[in-house]
Amino acid sequence: MKSLSVNNLLGIKHLNQDDLSLIFETADHFKEIINRPIKKVPSLRDITIANLFFENSTRTKLSFELAEKRLSADIINFSAAQSSVKKGETLIDTVNNILSMKVDIVVMRHPNVGAAVFLSKHVNAKIINAGDGTHEHPTQALLDSYSIREKLGDVGGKKVVIIGDILHSRVALSNIFALKTQGAEVKVCGPTTLIPKHIESLGVTVETDLRKALEWCDVANVLRVQHERMDIKYFPSTREYTQLFGINKEILNSLNKEIIVMHPGPINRGVEITSDVADSDQSIILNQVENGVAVRMACIYLLAQQIKR
Repeated sequence: MKSLSVNNLLGIKHLNQDDLSLIFETADHFKEIINRPIKKVPSLRDITIANLFFENSTRTKLSFELAEKRLSADIINFSAAQSSVKKGETLIDTVNNILSMKVDIVVMRHPNVGAAVFLSKHVNAKIINAGDGTHEHPTQALLDSYSIREKLGDVGGKKVVIIGDILHSRVALSNIFALKTQGAEVKVCGPTTLIPKHIESLGVTVETDLRKALEWCDVANVLRVQHERMDIKYFPSTREYTQLFGINKEILNSLNKEIIVMHPGPINRGVEITSDVADSDQSIILNQVENGVAVRMACIYLLAQQIKR
């Protein structure tokens, strides 16, 4: 059986094209299973998974939990808000206490960049990065690519624009790595204050005119503005941001082709995207949510195969 070239899922930048193909093929298999009347498989009956969320999450946390349950794994859920972290316990101590309960895989979201890499060097368990600060969010990028592949047949050669708050977005960085690895063309679009310096070094181009970006692309992946990560004002007002970079049905209808619209959520309706776009036939936002479970099942399953019993 084929296996991943990595021992942990820390970031897309550590994966190669073969890894991505293997994850997507495995996800195809699981997607078929979760659409059956009985949605569970006994694949990971002997595996224990700890979900460690040091940062708020709804969709990612629920998606991982559901993926783990579909695979019949035993689950420990940990939320920092109700934990000894509030009493000053370190990350290593927290995790080692959890690992002493004989945990095989740790799914972790953490506000600090590099937390998952740090953990992988200090604990003896498989680590899946569910988002570290403004750095990477690998499973989101995988489900985004999987959704494009499902809709358009292939990611290679497609033109994808990522629109919005690129500076604070871990989704943007992971998506750039995933899309470039598969041979897609990538542009980023947003206010210049929200586009990182030197981003062209990742092989992407910058476009500050929303209409030009939409006329160029096959797929628009729309990100929200992450106000919670901002300590200064990056643009004059939300209203102005919406006028310049918000996507509405009028703009989409005026393009000379039909593009696909994606969003990793949570959506700020009426800010970066209007409801009539989010709920339209061009939107694959709910497909992304469904695909998230199959893709996360694939990642967990493939890493679990490496565990020596």
